[in-house]
Amino acid sequence: MSVPVMTVPGELRTGETTAAVRAAGLRKTYGTGETAVHALAGVDVTFAAGEFTAIMGPSGSGKSTLMHCLAGLDTATAGEVWLGDTPLTSLRDDQLTVLRRRRIGFVFQSFNLLPVLDARENIVLPLQLGGLRPDPAWFDAVIARLGLRERLGHRPHELSGGQQQRVAIARALLPRPDVVFADEPTGNLDSRSGAEVLGLLRSSVKETGQTVVMVTHDPSAAAYADRVVLLAGGRLAGDLADPTAESVLDALRGLGA
Repeated sequence: MSVPVMTVPGELRTGETTAAVRAAGLRKTYGTGETAVHALAGVDVTFAAGEFTAIMGPSGSGKSTLMHCLAGLDTATAGEVWLGDTPLTSLRDDQLTVLRRRRIGFVFQSFNLLPVLDARENIVLPLQLGGLRPDPAWFDAVIARLGLRERLGHRPHELSGGQQQRVAIARALLPRPDVVFADEPTGNLDSRSGAEVLGLLRSSVKETGQTVVMVTHDPSAAAYADRVVLLAGGRLAGDLADPTAESVLDALRGLGA
């Protein structure tokens, strides 16, 4: 039986809207009664297609919870999330699994590479799990952009932290997802490797129109983004366009961070 080739970009199923992902009235509560923690307390937010957006806020502000709900990794207590025009909150678990595999890319602080697989095998694994083969031309383009051609046969322990994160970015970009979610992607990297990774994420937006939503605590990292969404106490607390490290730091100070 032949395996289909992944050749069509993960185009937005948005009709006339340019939103890659959006939320309305999003609430997430852990626990009940007096011990309940309201991680998200009614968030309305839209992330435009083809933009690099950073989510920031003080510790406990709900930024990681928001990203997990937007990406279908966690279930909201109330409210709605749409990926394009697809309502995530109404999908079954098996439908969410397929959607995440084909339309969402993930880059995490801990890389999440399988140690028994080499770089090439780690990169193509999500497509293989979905019964797809990568488009060879797109695979070559991604590998060339990330400078991984000489490292494809190496296992994770044979790669530097920066190289491992490049592999993770390649894995996220290969299915041509609607959105790449990056959770503290430079948290385990030195400053030079972190700057390289952020530059690669930014170039994927500018050169290919990829949508990237990143959670970070670092104002310098947020300065790579086109926009910064600020959270405090599980609610939206600000929105910065064309951020700089200084403007982000000032905004965080205003939130008491």
